[in-house]
Amino acid sequence: MSKKKKILNDSLIKKNDIIDLTIEGFSGEGSGIGRHEGMAIFVPLTAIGDKIKCRILKVAKNYAFGKIEELVEPSSMRTDSDCPYFEKCGGCVYRHISYEEEQKIKFDKVKDCIERIGGLKDIPFEPIIAAKDRCGYRNKAQIPVGLDKDGKLIMGFYAGHSHRIIDAKHCLLQPEEFGVITDIFREWFENYGDTVYNEETGKGVIRHLYLRRGEETGEIMVCVVINGDRLRDADKLCTILRENVPAMTSFVLNTNKEKTNVILGRKCRTVWGNDTIADELCGLRFNISPLSFYQVNRKQAERLYYKAAEYANLTGREKLMDLYCGAGTIGLSMAKNCEKLIGVEIIDAAIENAKVNAAENGIENAEFICGDAAKAAEVLAKRGEKPDVIVIDPPRKGCAAELIDTIANMAPERVVYVSCDPATLARDLKIFDEKGYKTKKVTPVDLFPGTAHCESVALLER
Repeated sequence: MSKKKKILNDSLIKKNDIIDLTIEGFSGEGSGIGRHEGMAIFVPLTAIGDKIKCRILKVAKNYAFGKIEELVEPSSMRTDSDCPYFEKCGGCVYRHISYEEEQKIKFDKVKDCIERIGGLKDIPFEPIIAAKDRCGYRNKAQIPVGLDKDGKLIMGFYAGHSHRIIDAKHCLLQPEEFGVITDIFREWFENYGDTVYNEETGKGVIRHLYLRRGEETGEIMVCVVINGDRLRDADKLCTILRENVPAMTSFVLNTNKEKTNVILGRKCRTVWGNDTIADELCGLRFNISPLSFYQVNRKQAERLYYKAAEYANLTGREKLMDLYCGAGTIGLSMAKNCEKLIGVEIIDAAIENAKVNAAENGIENAEFICGDAAKAAEVLAKRGEKPDVIVIDPPRKGCAAELIDTIANMAPERVVYVSCDPATLARDLKIFDEKGYKTKKVTPVDLFPGTAHCESVALLER
């Protein structure tokens, strides 16, 4: 080993070292970042300006992970957390700082990605659309059920980056009714309940308690995800829920027999009530099944969709294409302002949902195509049509390069890009820029207060 290499190795930090560290920034996942001898150290539950004693937990080639050993001097950004599970649960990462500071972090995250990854400078950024409610905004809960080492029921939320269940009575992000239902489920289990699913062996019945609520209608669905076709004493659980949760309008069993981390199976059986619950979004009514995609923060989703509609700038004469349309929520919310809506989605069940949603809302200028963008482009080309505006809302991985090529070849005047990941948005905006579509505006939207996630809407023009 050369002397130079030996000196470098001697200077590296090691696991369980305790170092002095000042937090200078945040990672995309919400951990604080400090630097020690040029190496980035990621430390959860910290804030910019914190001075800490940091215990090193894991060392990689160019970075390391640590935890707070001692908070020497707290940042002025800090506030007391209002959640007893915050330091254990893997959901929220920002409950120890003020919401104002959280908004700054998320705005800076989106702006940094677009400028650094996308290489796009001088883009006008509009102010982040902050949530009015930091608590109680989730209309869906997926609560894992398990047993602790003593065989006692635990249910709550996964610890960060694991499938270890943190037993929790109630999450502050969820409506109060969900806490009532969880308490009832615990009591039912103690008196009547079935076996609990074990991820390692694949045996046991109860996997998840899955809850949905229509915020405007108040309707609640209780769904138990089971590894089988029946749940012992399900009728008793249903009776107790009906007596104590008057807003419940649907009790469903979902069968998932696969040895997988995917929560829901394909088969649902309604034990009592309706197959779906209803909610209203942007003045439209939507029916929601256990398998339906629906934004978990309805109020912020409305504000996101209104911003997307503002960017689409429809006058009533345009053909609007909604790619990744799902059950049609974004496109249908704009349908009254365009000549024709063309929704495109590769999942046939979602397309059927979209057709039902259009019919139930009296929308007659909507067409839905089951397939990818290339198929939709081919269908339109054969008819001599092309979209004037395209809205895209891709999954977290963003758009494939082929999709961007297809969009550019259809030559819409405007593209409205709704994104749930700033990094893939930035990458795709750069590709769009190379295809002749310039980014004109970007607005970050906070759909998930407390967490590291931040949505964005971008306007591109040809």
